[in-house]
Amino acid sequence: MSLSLKIIPTQLLEEFKAAVDDSVENSFEKLHESSLSVGDFSFYTSVSAVFSSKIEGEDIELDSYLKHKTLGVQYQPDYTQKIDDLYNAYEFAKVNAISADRLMQAHTLLTKNILQPSQQGKFRTGNMFVMTNDGRIEYVATEPDKVSAEMEKFYTDLNSLLDAELDFKEVFFFASLLHLVFVKIHPLNDGNGRTARLLEKWFLAEKLGYKAWFIESESNYYDNHQTYYNNIRRLGLEYDDLEYTKALPFLLMLQSSVK
Repeated sequence: MSLSLKIIPTQLLEEFKAAVDDSVENSFEKLHESSLSVGDFSFYTSVSAVFSSKIEGEDIELDSYLKHKTLGVQYQPDYTQKIDDLYNAYEFAKVNAISADRLMQAHTLLTKNILQPSQQGKFRTGNMFVMTNDGRIEYVATEPDKVSAEMEKFYTDLNSLLDAELDFKEVFFFASLLHLVFVKIHPLNDGNGRTARLLEKWFLAEKLGYKAWFIESESNYYDNHQTYYNNIRRLGLEYDDLEYTKALPFLLMLQSSVK
């Protein structure tokens, strides 16, 4: 494979492919829709929306959300509305091809009850720091005046990858990197993690087909959320000094979600 990419690093590709067992592809082929999915309701979209939201600290349980979606159980709006918004963003992605504009449309949907309309589907214009629970800075994102240029490179690479012929392991490698690089650019005022996890699965579905939507990656990330965050942190404190040679533990998390 020969690709000339502007921002997505490729130096770990061969090491990644050597680390991924061939059985992952066989497991992927066995994925199928849940019997709980009926009509317009998708069980796996619910799983994605709930656990991607729980990673961000939302107080929601899958059982309660399934009752809300399938039985019409009414909870307080604050309990379900952000998850409903993310569910709608996944459903939007499932029927639309990826593009820069559509990714921002998905962000608009998933931040309906998070951000003001003026900030939905728009790049941030201020500084961005990721903080620990005790108030320490754990990551300094891209400077605001560089966000547009970095995202232009990101979208150029995304389009190149969508056009490229990739084998199964390469698809997982680049899906994970799209997730990771997007989070590291941190181009949005909020919803960066939710958007990155959606993009990761969206890319998988574009390259491997509809079965990709059945991968419980968000659940895996939540179940191992300290490892997930630690693997993201491994790369460094500041955007300009990130070491993507340390990214392999993160990149291997997605393929481990295939059950």
